[in-house]
Amino acid sequence: MMHEMAYKVCVEKVKSLGIEFTTPIEETLRDTIVSLMEDYKERSKEIMNGGGKLVCVTGASGYIASWIVKLLLLRGYTVKATVRDLTDRKKTEHLLALDGAKERLKLFKADLLEESSFEQAIEGCDAVFHTASPVFFTVKDPQTELIDPALKGTMNVLNTCKETPSVRRVILTSSTAAVLFRQPPVEASDVVDETFFSDPSLCRETKNWYPLSKILAENAAWEFAKDNGIDMVVLNPGFIFGPLLQPTLNFSVELIVDFINGKNPFNSRFYRFVDVRDVALAHIKALETPSANGRYIIDGPIMSVSDIIDILRELLPDLCIADTNEESVMNEMLCKVCVEKVKNLGVEFTPMKSSLRDTIVSLKEKCLL
Repeated sequence: MMHEMAYKVCVEKVKSLGIEFTTPIEETLRDTIVSLMEDYKERSKEIMNGGGKLVCVTGASGYIASWIVKLLLLRGYTVKATVRDLTDRKKTEHLLALDGAKERLKLFKADLLEESSFEQAIEGCDAVFHTASPVFFTVKDPQTELIDPALKGTMNVLNTCKETPSVRRVILTSSTAAVLFRQPPVEASDVVDETFFSDPSLCRETKNWYPLSKILAENAAWEFAKDNGIDMVVLNPGFIFGPLLQPTLNFSVELIVDFINGKNPFNSRFYRFVDVRDVALAHIKALETPSANGRYIIDGPIMSVSDIIDILRELLPDLCIADTNEESVMNEMLCKVCVEKVKNLGVEFTPMKSSLRDTIVSLKEKCLL
């Protein structure tokens, strides 16, 4: 307990300057509260940009999409979200548990390969976030497992958007995989920006099927949008980590688990990660910023595997984290990536150590570590 009686303070000197303490303390408190309430209302208006707006998010159970849905609900949007199986609780429970979901979230079943599958979900929407696309780096049948769902799914969604007069903007989730696989090869001295496009021929030749699926889908989307007057913005994120909302591991966060277990699946000495919350916010900023256009690369700073391991050891002192294989067969140093364009949308990047910490906390909470 602090002092029972406050000491006296002499203010005679300041009074000699002509200052008179005439404002009653009750009036001061009242005016302070009024000011705070007005400020709160203004801030609420900024946050609740989506009040009254109806949007669709495809592939809503996914890592990025779940966060997009969460942020949209927090900003006052009403969301129509698609999943492949409405009866799969692992795909739906975490979405239905989000703040605002009871009042402003409705789930729809949709399949990327079924024409008109997205009509009901997109009907009446002001905007569509198309995130649904498979993420696999090892496949037996690239055409069936990756390329068809990515390409045909994107075209099915865009065709529905074309036929839906209410849709004013489409935000498409692509990847830096649609940026970096090109000829001539990207060098460490290069500064990659939104003008870089992956080369489909090179992807086929090197059997990089996931990058091929992303560049084919993005190229087709740009052509369709141009031909049909669709206002489309594309986001190209790199490797993503950060806390999970869904109850299962996704590909990029599994990479962190691999590091903890002493594995380095890509045999690379360097990686670049970006926080899932920053990626989700960039999607929403791409909708809310009228001048947003073209592509936006979202990627973080270069980190060596040894630096990542050091941070993980600091965050998990009770675990014996093994060193990964340092015999890299991939890039000796990653190229630089320009992210000034996405920063101009008002996106600030979460420090990597904070992202790793929040990822670890999330993995523990979901018993995935």
